[in-house]
Amino acid sequence: MEDFGDDVWNFAFFLTHRSHVADDISQDVFLAAFTGMYAFRGDCSVKSWLLTITRNKSLHYLQGAFFRKVTLTDRFISTGSSPAAEQVVFDRSDTRDLWDLVMTLPRKYREVIILDYHYGLKMNEIAKLLHVSVGTVKSRLNRAKKKMNALVTYNKEEV
Repeated sequence: MEDFGDDVWNFAFFLTHRSHVADDISQDVFLAAFTGMYAFRGDCSVKSWLLTITRNKSLHYLQGAFFRKVTLTDRFISTGSSPAAEQVVFDRSDTRDLWDLVMTLPRKYREVIILDYHYGLKMNEIAKLLHVSVGTVKSRLNRAKKKMNALVTYNKEEV
């Protein structure tokens, strides 16, 4: 939990958009990992294994009846540090705006961006985690980048 707790929570949040749900899912992930330790074969890293469990539990939650009937909203606010107070405000605003744009992407694109850029997983690890081919991961990542570029360009024009 010390090594991967933040990663599991963040990934659950990215998928569900809800901090209280990410809390619950994180607890469930580590409980499932503890009770199912014998199932870990070492085919991938521990981090990939935990993120796979996180994804499965998050998707299960999203498919549940409670989620479809009740909609609550939360926002992800990234923290950063900088020597100047003004720079901290600008960095936080830029980071928050960028993650807000990432969160508007369809789930299949949002997942590959988060797993690649935020978690730094390799293409083959992402493919195993998502149960798709490496080619599919590459094409989704490419499409996600194009969509992000269009969103960033569109938002700059609005300002």
